[in-house]
Amino acid sequence: MASNLPISSDQISSHNALRIAALEEDYDSLGRRLGRRGVAIDAVKARVAKFTVAVPSWGVGVGGTRFAKFPIAGEPTNIHEKLEDCAVVQQLGRATPRVSPHFPWDWVDDFAGLREEAAALGLGFDAVNSNTFQDQPGLEQSYRTGSLSSTDAKVRAQAVAHNVACIEAGRALGSDSLTVWVGDGTNFPGQQDLGRSLDRYLEAAAEVYAALPQDWRMLLEHKMFEPAFYSTVISDWGSSILAATELGPKAQCLVDLGHHAPNVNIEQIVARLHRFGKLGGFHFNDSKYGDDDLDAGSINPHQLFLVFNELVEAERNPRGGFNPAYMIDQSHNVTDPIESLLSSAETILSAFAKAVLVDREALRSAQDGNDVMMAFQALRRSYDVDVAPIIAMARYEAGGAIDTLAMYREIGWRDRKAQHRKPVGLGAGIV
Repeated sequence: MASNLPISSDQISSHNALRIAALEEDYDSLGRRLGRRGVAIDAVKARVAKFTVAVPSWGVGVGGTRFAKFPIAGEPTNIHEKLEDCAVVQQLGRATPRVSPHFPWDWVDDFAGLREEAAALGLGFDAVNSNTFQDQPGLEQSYRTGSLSSTDAKVRAQAVAHNVACIEAGRALGSDSLTVWVGDGTNFPGQQDLGRSLDRYLEAAAEVYAALPQDWRMLLEHKMFEPAFYSTVISDWGSSILAATELGPKAQCLVDLGHHAPNVNIEQIVARLHRFGKLGGFHFNDSKYGDDDLDAGSINPHQLFLVFNELVEAERNPRGGFNPAYMIDQSHNVTDPIESLLSSAETILSAFAKAVLVDREALRSAQDGNDVMMAFQALRRSYDVDVAPIIAMARYEAGGAIDTLAMYREIGWRDRKAQHRKPVGLGAGIV
C-alpha cells in the first residue's frame, strides 16, 4: 500500500482544478467526433487506463555522450533515490507503475526490504537486467573479450553466476523476467570464430535458462553493434529468435526500437516474432542514426504508431499467448530525465490509443479485397486523431496530473532534491 508518495494529493488536486473544465470540453468534443465514426470514447479511455509501461532505474539518471557525461544537480545516486524519482513519474503520469532494475548498479543487501520500500512509493518491479558488458570492482575475471560467449571458461562461468544471482534478486523483488543483453562480439575480422562464439553463448545461456523459476521468462535482447563493431553475437532478431528457440519456451525475444539497421521494418519484425510465440518484450525509444536512445516518438512517431498497430493486432489474436514486457529505454543527455520519461510515456500512450482507434473490420476488408488506398486510410484516419484528451482524462481519473510537465515544474522537485542529494561527479560513458 502506497504510504510514502513524493507529491501530496492536495497539490495535484489544486493543479487539476484549474484545468478540468477545459479538459472536459475537449474530451466531450472529441467524443462527439468519434461517435460519428461509431467509436465510444469511454471504451477507448478504458483501454488506455489499463495500459502500463515500466521505467528503467537507470533512466531517471542523466545519460551521456560516448565521450562524456554532464550531470545535473539533484539527480539520483543510488537505487533509493532512483525509486523516489520513478515514483514522481508514476504519481504524475499514472502509466508507469513498475521499475526495471539493473544489477549490479542497483544491488542491495536486502531485496525484500527494497520491495517494501518501492511499494510504499506506489511501485512494483518489472524485469531485472543483468550486466556482463562492464567490469565491476571485485570481479575476478574481466569481460574485456566477452562474457557468455568468452573463449575463457572461467569468464563464462562468472557471467552465468551473475545472471543466476540476478534471478534470485528478482524473485525477492517480485519480478518474473530476466533480460539478458551481452555486448559480446569482435572488432577485427578473424578475431574469433563466428560459429563457435555463438555455440559458447548458447551453452552458457542454457545454464542461465536452467536456473529460471517455472513461471519466469528469459528475454534475449539483440543489438546490431556496439561495443563490438565488426560482429555481434546476438546482432539481430533472426539471431535472437534462433537462440530463444534453441533455449526453450521460457526464452523470448526483446525488441528495442534503436537496435536495428536504418530503414528496417520493425513493425514486421514484431508481427513475425508474435507469429512464432517469441515476442517477449519491447523497449521504447527513438533513433536517427543507430542506437541513439532518443525519447520515444521524438523522431518518427508514425513508426511508433505502426508498431502499436501490430501490437494491438497481436493482442486481438494472441495465438499461443501475448504478454509482452513494455519498458522505456532512453538516454537523457540534455533534458531532465523525469521530464523526458513523462513526455515519452504520454507519447507511447498516444500511439497505443491511436492503434486502438483503428477500424479493424474496415482494415481487414480492404486488405482481403486488395484495396490498397482504403487499407492505408484505415490506419491514417486513426493516426490523424488528436487523442490527447483521452490520455489526459484517463490520467486525471487515476489521480494523476492533467498537465504532467507543468505540474512537475510547479513542485520544483529537482531543485528540492539538489539541496540534499550528493552531487554526481563528472564521468565518461553513455550511462
